[in-house]
Amino acid sequence: MWQRFKRAMRSFAGFFVSSIEDPELILEQNIRDLNDQVPKMNESIAMVRANVTLLEKENMKYQQDVRELTAKVKAAIQAGRDDLAGTYATKLQGEKEALARNQQQLDIAKLAYEKALNVKKAFMREKDKKTQEAMNAVRDARRAKWQAKVADTMESFTVAGVDSTHDEMLRKVQEKTAINEARMQMALESVDHQAAAIEEEAEKIQGDELVKQFKMEMGLLDSPAPVSDVGAGTEKTIGKKVEIK
Repeated sequence: MWQRFKRAMRSFAGFFVSSIEDPELILEQNIRDLNDQVPKMNESIAMVRANVTLLEKENMKYQQDVRELTAKVKAAIQAGRDDLAGTYATKLQGEKEALARNQQQLDIAKLAYEKALNVKKAFMREKDKKTQEAMNAVRDARRAKWQAKVADTMESFTVAGVDSTHDEMLRKVQEKTAINEARMQMALESVDHQAAAIEEEAEKIQGDELVKQFKMEMGLLDSPAPVSDVGAGTEKTIGKKVEIK
């Protein structure tokens, strides 16, 4: 008897939840929840990065201390002060050990930071995928609702008295559609596609030249022989083409 009662209560609860669930609203909330996780993830990554920065500063300090103590040990030896040299050498040994520990911690922190960035990249890809799927599903749901309303409206029509206005309404809708399509076509034809293409090509050429300059600065590419007026002629030609509308 108790088992039957529990089954009845579960079935009632399931029916209640199903009746109040709106897939469209739930998907929209899922999108908001995914977007809300991005600032939290950025904050966590910033903390990891801050740890790396702190360890890097400590590493630089230890290296400076090691250099200074090494110089002091050598100076004391040259001055015949073996007692001071021994004191400095003891401190130097401690700084070297601290530097080694700090370097290990720094390597681990850098690895953690790289992993955090990879995790964020994977999350962003998954978030974008799920967001797109949810948006598509929401659009489909709204389209289905609209189609249902249209279907209900069409089913409520009576044959008598409808034919006289049905064809007329269809013709008006088709006329409006044709007018809007013509306006769209005219708008598209008025766009200067050639100028946009030329400007895009000019930006690509400029980007290629910047990459070549970086490669030459890095020693990855030999410096080209100076060519007079070629680049200027190209820029002038591109500039003239862009101005044509």
